[in-house]
Amino acid sequence: MRELLLIFIYVLNPSLIFGQTELFNGKDLSGWTIYGTEKWYVKDGLLISESGPDAEYGYLGTKETFKNFELTAEFKQEANGNSGIFFRSSIEGTKITGWQAEVAPPGNDSGGIYESYGRGWLIKPDPEKDKALKFGDWNTMKVRVVDDKVTTWLNGTEMITLTDDKIGAAEGSIALQIHSGGGIKIYWKSVLVQRLD
Repeated sequence: MRELLLIFIYVLNPSLIFGQTELFNGKDLSGWTIYGTEKWYVKDGLLISESGPDAEYGYLGTKETFKNFELTAEFKQEANGNSGIFFRSSIEGTKITGWQAEVAPPGNDSGGIYESYGRGWLIKPDPEKDKALKFGDWNTMKVRVVDDKVTTWLNGTEMITLTDDKIGAAEGSIALQIHSGGGIKIYWKSVLVQRLD
């Protein structure tokens, strides 16, 4: 009987079985804060990020902070598609301090780690791994951060593993990015996080 109940719960909401929390509820932007003038909105159960008239940087950050966690998010890029998933971040206006798991068009190091307003690129994936990206289709990015170690996966392919003392000392919010320059549109769904503290 217990097994049947677990199967029923899994079908309704698999995240309950694995201890994950839905950061995006599919209805509105509850739990998030918009930074900047770029567009963040919900339509047909999808979270949509889109360049606004200012064509500047924009962020959608969680109100909660996270230290050790595993996050999975599904995304689909349209047009430019330059974005990223920030972690252990703090945001003031549209200046973000933290680290980004890159989400970018083909040939632009998706899954690599970039430190904003700091050291820049810390690690880029092997160029051969870029074929894991399905531009214009749905992709799954997984980011696991435990103490000073970060690992990213794109559609099941491990993109990078990085150990970094500065990351290890930080804590902060998770944020999605719209890059400056305009012409960007990205769809997000199933944004799930599991705390590992």
